[in-house]
Amino acid sequence: MIFLLSLCVLGLLLQGDAQQDRAALWRGNDRSGRCQYTFTVPSPVEASCPQTGGPEVEGLKARLSLLEVLVARLSGGDTLQPARPQGSPNRAQPDLQEALNQAMGERNLLRGEKERLERELEGLQRRMEEMRRETERLRNRPCPPQTPMVQPNLALDRGSVRPAAGSNPMSHLMSRPNRQEDSSSLRDSAWQYGSPGFQELKAEVTEVPAPDGNEDSTGCGQLVSVGDPVTHRRADNIAGKYGVWMQDPEAVSPYGPSMVWRIDTVGTEVRQLFGYDDMEQLSKGFPSKVLLLPELVESTGATLYRGSLYYQRRRSRTLIRYDLSSESIAARRDLPHAGFHGQFPYSWGGYTDIDLSVDERGLWAVYSTSKAKGAIVISQLDPHSLQVKKSWETNVRKNSVANSFIICGKLYTVASYASRDTLINYMYDTETSQGKTVAIPFKNKYGYNSMVDYSPAQRKLFAWDNFHIVSYDLRLGRQQAA
Repeated sequence: MIFLLSLCVLGLLLQGDAQQDRAALWRGNDRSGRCQYTFTVPSPVEASCPQTGGPEVEGLKARLSLLEVLVARLSGGDTLQPARPQGSPNRAQPDLQEALNQAMGERNLLRGEKERLERELEGLQRRMEEMRRETERLRNRPCPPQTPMVQPNLALDRGSVRPAAGSNPMSHLMSRPNRQEDSSSLRDSAWQYGSPGFQELKAEVTEVPAPDGNEDSTGCGQLVSVGDPVTHRRADNIAGKYGVWMQDPEAVSPYGPSMVWRIDTVGTEVRQLFGYDDMEQLSKGFPSKVLLLPELVESTGATLYRGSLYYQRRRSRTLIRYDLSSESIAARRDLPHAGFHGQFPYSWGGYTDIDLSVDERGLWAVYSTSKAKGAIVISQLDPHSLQVKKSWETNVRKNSVANSFIICGKLYTVASYASRDTLINYMYDTETSQGKTVAIPFKNKYGYNSMVDYSPAQRKLFAWDNFHIVSYDLRLGRQQAA
């Protein structure tokens, strides 16, 4: 009996040793996260379990769940999205990306438009502020004192105008021009507050011969009289206090001979050229064409000739020919030694150093140089290249007269820009190279005449008088012998 018992025990031990190689110990976390040990021994009877899974599979599922969470977080997802069925394409993603790109593009366009509108608003605010300051300055400006007009006898000298005995010895200081370093916009001269008498250039008056029966009012001849001013329009805003208006005596297509042009010259950004079909449209204020000039305009010395606008470039002695048909610069050239930006202006100031004009004989420039010591220099220009063809030096100082114009090769000067009743007081003939004093009545109806030019197209004087566009009828006598 003991022997049989020992034999059984020995058999169990041997069987246990034979199956020991196939036993396994497994350790892992259960679903609640607690550590769990499992000891497995293969069954000698069953080839496979009736159910699938087991602790190993459950542990793998738990680990895979944790890995999915970690991968979702690393890829940028804050929350774990439901798993999509395997094999189903993500068709919504390209549509969403396209919609997002379109929305971003529209947002960028709106942002750019907003920035552009903000810049335009800032520009308009600056212009309003400048206009407000100009209005306040004009309101606070004192009125000129009402003193008796002083009419001293002055003798024309080549270098200066000397006051006669009894006149104020300091009056010549009132004609000192604006300095070049003054960077302000078009402003009234310092001497505008003085008596208009100081602006008159009085000299020995030579009588103008009366016209005879052979008077020719349509051809070239010496100026006999100037009619009363006729007002065509008043400027709309402060930018039109000073300006220039003109007609082309030899108009070129696409613009006809009745076309009228205008430039408002108050401000630091003067570049707009307004065109009107005729004088009626000018008086109504309805421009048919507005051109933006590529270079800024200096003062009121521009003119029109043969389809081109001629003007002085701001802060320079450069002359520009702007072709109206192509709307581009056709020529540019420096006027040799010419003063500019307040060196040799007319007596009213306004940086009127270079004054361009046109008559029956072509294109002219009226200016001065340091060599001429401020005396008026007349140059005839080539209208195509702007080159100087010939020059004449007069014996009257440019800053002692208010303005000038040229008719039939003769220069005429206006004594005062502010006196309501003044004179055309000097004439220089380029044919004879001789000058003399004259006394032809001239009216500044509105008390501040900043532009006077001869218009060969209408054979009238065009002027810009204190916001007002005016014209004057003329009478010309026969050519007088030298």
